[in-house]
Amino acid sequence: MLNHEDLIKKVKNYNPFLNPNILTKAYAFSLKAHKNQTRDSGDPYLSHPVAVANILTELKLDSATIATGLLHDTIEDTNATYTIVEKEFGKEVADLVNGVTKISELEGKIIENSKAENIRKLILATSKDIRVLLVKIADRLHNMRTLNSIPSESKKTRIAKETMEIYAPLANRMGMNHIRDELEDLSFQKLNPDARKLVFEKLSLNKLNRKNVFNSISSNFTKVLETNNIKAKIVGREKTPFAIWRKMQSKRVSLEQLTDIIGFRIIVSDISTCYKVLGVFHSNWSTIPGRFKDYISTPKINNYKSIHTAIIGPNNERVEIQIRTQQMHEFAERGIASHWVYKSSEKVNHLSLKEYDWLRDLVEIMEKEKNVEHSLEFTKLQMFQDNVFCFTPKGEVIKLPRGATPVDFAYAVHTKIGDTLVSCEINGRGSPLQSILKNGDLVNIKGSKKSSPSLEWLTFSATGKARAAIRRHWQNKKNASTGAEKKYISSLCVKIPNVPGKLGEVSGLIGFHQNNIINMEIIEKKTDYLEFIFDIQTKDLKNYKNLIRELKLKDYKFNIIRHRKKDALLRRIIKNFKRN
Repeated sequence: MLNHEDLIKKVKNYNPFLNPNILTKAYAFSLKAHKNQTRDSGDPYLSHPVAVANILTELKLDSATIATGLLHDTIEDTNATYTIVEKEFGKEVADLVNGVTKISELEGKIIENSKAENIRKLILATSKDIRVLLVKIADRLHNMRTLNSIPSESKKTRIAKETMEIYAPLANRMGMNHIRDELEDLSFQKLNPDARKLVFEKLSLNKLNRKNVFNSISSNFTKVLETNNIKAKIVGREKTPFAIWRKMQSKRVSLEQLTDIIGFRIIVSDISTCYKVLGVFHSNWSTIPGRFKDYISTPKINNYKSIHTAIIGPNNERVEIQIRTQQMHEFAERGIASHWVYKSSEKVNHLSLKEYDWLRDLVEIMEKEKNVEHSLEFTKLQMFQDNVFCFTPKGEVIKLPRGATPVDFAYAVHTKIGDTLVSCEINGRGSPLQSILKNGDLVNIKGSKKSSPSLEWLTFSATGKARAAIRRHWQNKKNASTGAEKKYISSLCVKIPNVPGKLGEVSGLIGFHQNNIINMEIIEKKTDYLEFIFDIQTKDLKNYKNLIRELKLKDYKFNIIRHRKKDALLRRIIKNFKRN
């Protein structure tokens, strides 16, 4: 366990503006507050806050955040209060400690909806100061490192699952790849120990050979770069057992067939040199198709920047390469923490945190969505997905997840724009609202104050913000009704092959997903298909969404009809009568 002098020394290595008194005082305060407490392992409780503070030091954070790491359990687990912490350390530190306490105070006590409740507290507590989330992630990392000391197996499994589903994705969205990898691998060790053991043992067998291969390839790369007068630092990093296992599952290959267990990072001085290095590698070795990605010109949604490529390198080895500047490398390792640069003071420039506006979207979802399980679903959507970049008619760039539609675009601009959406133009041409947006698309949204969100949008919207707003609109409409049970009505126009049993199959699917057919009519007969309109009533939008998904899986051609007139059948009968 670090003593306070060693901790101060580590902070001074990167922060010359540190006032050591605050850390000395916080260390002594935590020691006194936790004096008679021990961890499940039997170690003094102080070892935990000191370890959390040490993780925050490795992230090179400011003194207020590190003091919070030392004090983060004092309000929750000791006799200390917010008033006492504020009196001793000031309002900034007291607010940070209180923010961490708000996240933790009900953990373990909630049985139903526990994951959703914890993530709700996590996001809302973080909305005022992102450092609260940094402390909580450091806290979770140390708890995962010491997970085996907890006696209850069910508690260990719950913590590991929660870490994999919530904290690892949050660390990823903060750009903290190193911490994300460790959280995932520690969770994997508990949730699937046999799989991890298998991967680890196979990696151990070939460790010496991989080291020799790395040294050989690294030497070749160095010679080629020096020949082209490029100064670069070459770093190799082996994937974690969980990252390897995930790749084995997604690609359905064995460990022996994986070729990119070791990744090469080429770190250079500036962006232009990144592209020069790329040209050198691509002109000296054959590239592997489909593996080139330029995250410098279009960064990931968490602002990660790097050039990724893969080549058939020296000795015909398949090699995965990432090319980046030192600043990009710092961000890839420390994420948002890399914004704390100690040039004139230890205060971060909050303008540099503007790319974390996604957090505000999550806060909006959490504050307005009453159903906690819905809010968990939407928050996971926001955290996991990769992105595309589209433009408004005025040239503003809108960042969206892959698979996003004009509905997601409208809600990303503003909730009111989404709520009044009627139609859209993509690159100057009228397009369906279900259209999948691509990088560089110019999207023009058409709206009307008389319009309102359609339930069908839930079947193709991709962002948590859009889905939350649509569901909230209908929930409010339901609450404003007379109190009778809400029933949603929609119409599907389906082309059914003219084969015995197919009409029964479609009708069966509608009933299987707990939807009711209130009207059905045939509108067109062809030799190879029959076209039917089904008026469908449902009490739960999830059932309707599941029906749409299964119809797509079974390759039925269908259209969702909005605003179908209730007297359409009557008008059709009258029309046929007049014609006859």
